[in-house]
Amino acid sequence: MRYWLLKSEPDVWSLDQQQKSGVKGTQWDGVRNYQAAKNLKMMKTGDQCFFYHSNIGKEIVGVVEVIKEHYLDKTDKSGRFVAVTVKFVKKLNKPVKLEEIKKNKELSHLLLIKQSRLSVMPIDSKSWKILNKMGNI
Repeated sequence: MRYWLLKSEPDVWSLDQQQKSGVKGTQWDGVRNYQAAKNLKMMKTGDQCFFYHSNIGKEIVGVVEVIKEHYLDKTDKSGRFVAVTVKFVKKLNKPVKLEEIKKNKELSHLLLIKQSRLSVMPIDSKSWKILNKMGNI
């Protein structure tokens, strides 16, 4: 299993909306960055993803799971980009703010810090465990 971080602006698509989509999940679409799209293509069914509220909040708020591997993104007229389907798993007991992540030296290598505009990024298993602990799960 691999671990990822997915960013969404909560006024566009929030964790609460994701939770309401139920077991059928929802399409994670609209990714137009080639590096982020490459990351979507590497995702496998069962992979876990942190759900990160960007711009408003700047914090990890929950976990979602990939339930359908990449397929053509219907919102992309060019036919070059892909989407995956994810379902809600859980909310963090305590959101993990970007400021806290930046203060933790063990997390200084994360793309969340180094490439802050990237919307889909891998998370190594050690960092996954640290971030879960920070979120009290």
